[in-house]
Amino acid sequence: MAGVQETADVRETADVPNAAEVTTALPAVPDEDEPAAVEQTATLATTPPAPPPPGASPPSASAQPAAAPGPAGDATDPATPPRGDGPWWRRRAALVPAAAVLGLALLYGADLLVAGDDVPRHTVVAGVDLGGLSPAAAADRLTDQLAPRVTADRTLVADDVQGVLHPPAAGIALDVPGTVDAAADQPLNPWTRLTTLVTDRDVDPVLTTDETAMSAQLEQFAGTVDRPAVDATIAVDGDQAGVVPPVDGRTLDRDAAAETITEALSGTTDPATPIDLRVDVARVRVQVEEAQRVLDETVTPALAAPVTVLGDGSGAGAHSVELPVSAIAASLTFTPQDDGTLTVAVDPAALQKAVGDDFAVFGTPAQDARFEVSGASISVVPSVDGQGIDPAQLAEQLLPVLRTPAPRRVTATLGPVPADFTTEQANALGIKEEVSSFSTNFTSSASGTNIRVVAGEVDGALVRPGETFSLNGYTGPRGTAQGYVPAAVISGGELSQAVGGGISQFATTMFNAVFFAGLEDVHHKPHSFYISRYPAGREATVYEGQIDLQWRNDTDTGIYVQTEWVPGTITVRFWGTKHYDIESISGARHNLRQPAVQDKVDDGNCTPQSGSTGFDITVTRVFKDLTSGAELRREDFNTRYAAEAVIHCVAPPKPAADAPAATPPGTPGSTAGSTAPSSPPPPSD
Repeated sequence: MAGVQETADVRETADVPNAAEVTTALPAVPDEDEPAAVEQTATLATTPPAPPPPGASPPSASAQPAAAPGPAGDATDPATPPRGDGPWWRRRAALVPAAAVLGLALLYGADLLVAGDDVPRHTVVAGVDLGGLSPAAAADRLTDQLAPRVTADRTLVADDVQGVLHPPAAGIALDVPGTVDAAADQPLNPWTRLTTLVTDRDVDPVLTTDETAMSAQLEQFAGTVDRPAVDATIAVDGDQAGVVPPVDGRTLDRDAAAETITEALSGTTDPATPIDLRVDVARVRVQVEEAQRVLDETVTPALAAPVTVLGDGSGAGAHSVELPVSAIAASLTFTPQDDGTLTVAVDPAALQKAVGDDFAVFGTPAQDARFEVSGASISVVPSVDGQGIDPAQLAEQLLPVLRTPAPRRVTATLGPVPADFTTEQANALGIKEEVSSFSTNFTSSASGTNIRVVAGEVDGALVRPGETFSLNGYTGPRGTAQGYVPAAVISGGELSQAVGGGISQFATTMFNAVFFAGLEDVHHKPHSFYISRYPAGREATVYEGQIDLQWRNDTDTGIYVQTEWVPGTITVRFWGTKHYDIESISGARHNLRQPAVQDKVDDGNCTPQSGSTGFDITVTRVFKDLTSGAELRREDFNTRYAAEAVIHCVAPPKPAADAPAATPPGTPGSTAGSTAPSSPPPPSD
């Protein structure tokens, strides 16, 4: 065709003015020396066709230049634009997604702009819908609907034990500003904002907690839950015996309990729904079958008849004494073994006590050495050996006889009976001077009675080197049968009444004697909130079966405990050998915590409280050399006091018949979601 020149040379390009350069891939015929597909380039140079002569007709379609061969020799339709024609941003495949992304970005920005400072749509906090509310309106709704639910009393359940949790007394409350801040925080994740168009956005409430106050309530509840494993054994009452079934031990999981309680108060659970807490179980060793075997084979024959004890000679040795069944029963002991068996023995001291003075016909009993305080000095009262029957030897002789049928006799060997605690042993303890003393004052008559009783029981206690003294273990039960009376106690962070109240004052007095004697503090628990008559950070509380005071004599000399009770004052004095001068340094009170305020219905058991500020304090015990006064070491006691709640006792609500008509929810004056004030829990035994 005129004006068109084709060049087959794949390496050269025709130099034609205004030529357009086109590159195409042409298939090559493969041969044995070349690959099957060789890309060849053809350069097509074109010039515009010459115009038709005057008067000539325009060229027909059939006269148009033929299209250059396309790939694989196919002709290219001149009406179809080449693929990839124009920039990428003008292509339809790119424009549509770009427009969609831009549209979504504009919608996302507009959604954020429209939301402003309001709580995001469909935001729900523990079942309370706050979506679209202003921060102030959200705070009001939380205060009306959620705060009363958080602070309402809850029933705690652990195994078969129930208790009551008072959230305000445990330092738990709804942090309304913190919750509003968390709820009003606009989510920036596009997917999250998209899903909130059709689903709720759940936000956890923010709670304020006081670990010390929470721990105090959990410890009190744990006291009713915790119990050691009790192996199957034999119970003897008078001359009757029976099997006591085993009871697995259990311990409240304190950490898990605190977490479970927090989750329950943060959720949508109705306050009337009990909160189940986890317990750890300790299995017993001795089963009921073993106890029944011991009862049948040993105990029942032992209590079948009395035993006659004969002397082994003339004179005093010619006498005889009958051991009644009651004395035998009182002296039997039962000890569980690790292999699951139950062993039986006769306790010499219990046997001697049960017989009383009856053994005096064989001679005179031994007298142990003892300590006697006179003014500012202490001395040893020597021991006295006895003559007659040695209870320890008799106990060994008696056990085999108890399995034989009546009549039963045992011939006891008479001779010197040494004292259990000799003069030499007493002198070796080095108890020669006052080591420490401490006094506290009291005003309550009932508490004073209990302090007098416990002081009388502890007076004269002897703690040898390396021994640990337990107040609960030394006194045993502290009930009405022992002379204790009801007095004030702290129960669940509140004041109430219980038998034995006031013993904590004695514990505090003894703890300070331990402190200034430089003895080892094994375990003491401060009160949950501060009591002003005690030294801050140097006090201790106890409760029978739950909270104990324990200290160890970590010196190489003995400690003799003397107690002095006078109306209004209790003194605990330690005698022994002084090893240190002790100095107490009290740090500043810090981390102050304000008390919660509660209105409680006065059902006859409500005790008003003025409240107190909670704080932390560190007391340092400084050990100094007696001779030089040089500091030897220091020991810190860190105490955290909860804030004592302010409690107002309010009159019970009027009967429903006298109450005004209910206000519809949502109208002014409505208190939807509120709960009645909680009542205090019963004191623990």
